[in-house]
Amino acid sequence: MSGAALGLEIVFVFFLAFFLLHRYGDFKKQHRLVIVGTLLAWYLCFLIVFILPLDVSTTIYNRCKHAAANSSPPESSNITGLYATANPVPSQHPCFKPWSYIPDGIMPIFWRVVYWTSQFLTWILLPFMQSYARSGGFSITGKIKTALIENAIYYGTYLLIFGAFLIYVAVNPHLHLEWNQLQTIGIAAANTWGLFLLVLLLGYGLVEIPRSYWNGAKRGYLLMKTYFKAAKLMTEKADAEENLEDVMEEVRKVNESIKYNHPLRKCVDTILKKCPVEYQEKMGRNMDDYEDFDEKHNTYPSEKSLVKLHKQVIYSVQRHRRTQVQWQILLEQAFYLEDVAKNETSATRQFVHTFQSLEPENRFIQYFYNPTFEWYWECLLRPWFYRILAVVLSVFSVIVVWSECTFFSTTPVLSLFAVFIQLAEKTYNYIYIEIACFLSIFFLSICVYSTVFRIRVFNYYYLASHHQTDAYSLLFSGMLFCRLTPPLCLNFLGLTHMDSSISHQNTQPTAYTSIMGSMKVLSFIADGFYIYYPMLVVILCIATYFSLGTRCLNLLGFQQFMGDNDMTSDLVDEGKELIRREKRKRQRQEEGENRRREWKERYGHNREDSTRNRNVHTDPKELNFSDINTNRSASKYTRANNRTERDRIELLQDAEPLDFNAETFTDDPLEPESRRYQPGGRYHSMSYVGIFDDV
Repeated sequence: MSGAALGLEIVFVFFLAFFLLHRYGDFKKQHRLVIVGTLLAWYLCFLIVFILPLDVSTTIYNRCKHAAANSSPPESSNITGLYATANPVPSQHPCFKPWSYIPDGIMPIFWRVVYWTSQFLTWILLPFMQSYARSGGFSITGKIKTALIENAIYYGTYLLIFGAFLIYVAVNPHLHLEWNQLQTIGIAAANTWGLFLLVLLLGYGLVEIPRSYWNGAKRGYLLMKTYFKAAKLMTEKADAEENLEDVMEEVRKVNESIKYNHPLRKCVDTILKKCPVEYQEKMGRNMDDYEDFDEKHNTYPSEKSLVKLHKQVIYSVQRHRRTQVQWQILLEQAFYLEDVAKNETSATRQFVHTFQSLEPENRFIQYFYNPTFEWYWECLLRPWFYRILAVVLSVFSVIVVWSECTFFSTTPVLSLFAVFIQLAEKTYNYIYIEIACFLSIFFLSICVYSTVFRIRVFNYYYLASHHQTDAYSLLFSGMLFCRLTPPLCLNFLGLTHMDSSISHQNTQPTAYTSIMGSMKVLSFIADGFYIYYPMLVVILCIATYFSLGTRCLNLLGFQQFMGDNDMTSDLVDEGKELIRREKRKRQRQEEGENRRREWKERYGHNREDSTRNRNVHTDPKELNFSDINTNRSASKYTRANNRTERDRIELLQDAEPLDFNAETFTDDPLEPESRRYQPGGRYHSMSYVGIFDDV
């Protein structure tokens, strides 16, 4: 089994990263280099988290071998080397090879390749790809030039920080510069930046994750928060539609001014390809290709302005498509939560849906997840399961906070993670060691990574599921993962006292710690910042528990969900009204489809039968005799029948019942509610009318 566990985890982590990227990215529309770069960054970071427990168990086994070799009798001490295998093992050292043992020499090479590849991605390649993806250039050379200019300040900041550390080491007379020390300085600079951000994200995740599951057991809470999201998303959706209309108007003007024989016409065609299909058709109809351009009388946009317009088109189209998809997903979530609230008082204990699922369900899932089981799970079991899970996660959070504040104490050992690992090390229970290490680092990773998936920096960084994340946000998430994972692993090794710089013991370090190098070159970081800065997580947890950040954002004008706020109540009421309108609209659509289906089933078969019977009982002589008359009047009757049939079908398709429960009857039920085109070439969304009347 030596090396088999490593190979299995490498394959498993790859599919895990691929699945998550497929959920957030769009493989069909996004550039392949963006997909490959993001996948590689996520894969390497997840790989470090999953492989580190194997490194810990292998290190404990190597320590056991080294202790057995040092305590063996002199006649059997012909063993050379620190990591040689000792055949005669005394009874006081019952060390045996773990099932997941990795041979010597593999882990250092593995960690070196993984670490430096991730650092190259996060500091050099991914920032360049970000600028390249956001660039509006029309050629590869132009995009590369723009990316280099935008990253000049970015790379200069790194050189400035590295130069400051370099000057400190050069001024210190007790230190002599060598290649290993320069390498350690670079690693320390990267880990210092990552640890600074790590503690901020960890302090938020340790409180918010257990609280989210506890609130998930409250049906009323989730439904109110969904209404609140609906009101905010409708505002964003209207803003995205308005922004898209403005950008499309600029594209229309450029398209009309630059004719087919203009030198910049290829750039305009490239911009048109990025526009939605309906806008492309409208602009194509209004294009007069027979008109030539005149450089003397007309003013034409420059290539630089077209590059800027191209960038705006890409951003506005992506934002519009994302808000449309998110609105549909939020509607399904709101309808389902309302169904759960209705079914809680059901006497039949059968879960009834208001609307049928748009996607066909799997027969296997449909057989086991039947309405009865769904009712018991959604109405009885799920709230209690979420409460129990929230309590367990809260206990883990308390253990992490306590260990972060006490991991520097070695005598006595106060860190609970170190206590658990040392107890397992005494009995050499490698299965327990690996499970304890995996659960610990997995919980830390969930707290940090989930915050990365949740945070939103305006419209520049936002990870949206269902394939709605843009290339810039995907690459930025890969950068954050590569910068947060190394300090996260070092912090975990410090909590378990597997790092010799924390435990102050002359023991064999893990292979991962040996790659990081000795931080004694920078003593104020190794003995100061790395030890005392993680204590700040206590203050951050307290601030997150009392929602200080949410309250500050609310005061600054960024509306956040707060139960004891008047603005939150107004937005909840507004979102409830929006969901009610969409629900009534969908009900009318389903009723219209049912009526059309019933009409076809009732009258379609009767007409076919009557036609078939009339053809059967017709005399052949009459057929021959009436051929001439039939041929003469075929066109007239066919035209009349087709017109009558078409009018009847259009009437059934367009007519919708009036809602007598509505407050007003000003809207025409035969007119579509989503958009109405105006003669000026633009349309006005009906969502702008009456949305904020209640606020």
